[in-house]
Order: sequence, then structure tokens, then C-alpha cells
Amino acid sequence: MQNKVRQFRLAQHLSQKEVAEKVGITRQTLSLIEKFAYNPSLKLCLNICYVFGRTLDEVFWEDKQK
Repeated sequence: MQNKVRQFRLAQHLSQKEVAEKVGITRQTLSLIEKFAYNPSLKLCLNICYVFGRTLDEVFWEDKQK
């Protein structure tokens, strides 16, 4: 699954720690999500979207070419 978590986080001048605390996960987990090394649950995806004020489609998508 692809995502724009890092781009939205940086655009809002938030650290990984700040976003992770708002979502209720560790900074390490957020780092893995940003590196595409961890596929979060739908609930976690939605919580991340709420932090950024964005829709699920804007932040996450599946790369069907892979």
C-alpha cells in the first residue's frame, strides 16, 4: 500500500512523534508506515487521515502495478 503520510506530516510541520502520539501508536510504527514497510489497519489509516484532515483516498492507495 502506498501513502502520502510523510508529505502531509511535513506540510503541517509535525514530527513523527507528534503524529504518532495523536494517533496512539509509536514513532517507530509511523516510520515504518512512511517507508511502506508496514500496512496499517483500516482503523489506523482513518485515524491518521483525521490528524491531517484528509480523506482516505488522499492519503492511502493500493499500487496495483506491484
